[in-house]
Amino acid sequence: MPSQTSGSPSAVTLVVPGDLESRTGGYGYDRAIVAGLRALGWTVDIRRLDDSFPFPTAYARAHAVAELAAVPAGGLVLADGLAFGAMAEEAAREASRLRFVGLVPHPLALENGLDAATARALVESETRALACTRGVVVTSEATARALAPYGIAAEDIAVVMPGTAAAPLARGSARDGQGPVQLLCVASLVERKGYDVLIAALAQLKHLAWHLTCVGSHRLQPPTATAIVEQVRASGLTGRVTFTGELDQVALDAAYDAADVFVLPTRYEGYGMAVAEAVARGLPVVSSYTGAIPELVGKDSGILLEPGNIGGWTYALGLLLSPDWDLRRQLAEGARTRRATLPQWHDAAGAMAAALTRFS
Repeated sequence: MPSQTSGSPSAVTLVVPGDLESRTGGYGYDRAIVAGLRALGWTVDIRRLDDSFPFPTAYARAHAVAELAAVPAGGLVLADGLAFGAMAEEAAREASRLRFVGLVPHPLALENGLDAATARALVESETRALACTRGVVVTSEATARALAPYGIAAEDIAVVMPGTAAAPLARGSARDGQGPVQLLCVASLVERKGYDVLIAALAQLKHLAWHLTCVGSHRLQPPTATAIVEQVRASGLTGRVTFTGELDQVALDAAYDAADVFVLPTRYEGYGMAVAEAVARGLPVVSSYTGAIPELVGKDSGILLEPGNIGGWTYALGLLLSPDWDLRRQLAEGARTRRATLPQWHDAAGAMAAALTRFS
């Protein structure tokens, strides 16, 4: 990695693709870190790149070159991995002039649905881009381990876990076993999030009383989103599944408050911010063994399954949807205890400030 040069350790430029206000976990992390750094006295400049990353158009690449060129010489640049991993040439061109720190929620090649050639190309590009950094920030120990094939020394990786905003306990809507159990999934409609597994499991539980609310963008992978909606229709679940699209914070808080059980059948996560938000509200969780989810949920506040295990999901949901709601109550009590152990955003901001100073 490039040698260190002088420069202010209290000013940083965040380079991020797309709209920073997008309602995804990754953008939420970026927004909270920016706010936290500014509260600590840091100057944070934001340079927005085209939203075609990580598969940039020619225009997107030219625009990225111009945005990097506009950063003053010696500037410290925190580069969001959604773009940076696809910017090997651009990073190499500026590595002697700028001080890059990579921000990697998860390696690009671990996104589901990629063909082998595309995945290999992403690994090669991200490896070259990260070689231009002074250090890499990841959001979990699991992601740190996932970077082992990318040639990054352990001492050049800093784990800055997301914080969790304080939230009131969810009131739910199936108290005392009355009415359908309200299931909530907060995730974009992309292949990696595993909606197909969830719908397949619920299709076998039509005899139980439940309703599923799915909160998340349809825009990131339109063919996948269309396929999920069609799967609901073909499974005879129309009317029992609601797709809300993206929600603002007020509406999202209301969705959490109305939920009885949080579900996230994800195939892979770097961390699992939506799971942390569910635990913060005292909700039982059904999710996957991936990312930091096992640490967030533990054994007392949810049921975790191997990714893609439809049979396991059917069995676990069958237990939680039972009219005998003792298990739901038991896991909710576990989540209410565990919520006090969740990391806070001021801790995350402090850890990010320390990492940026260390790598500057």
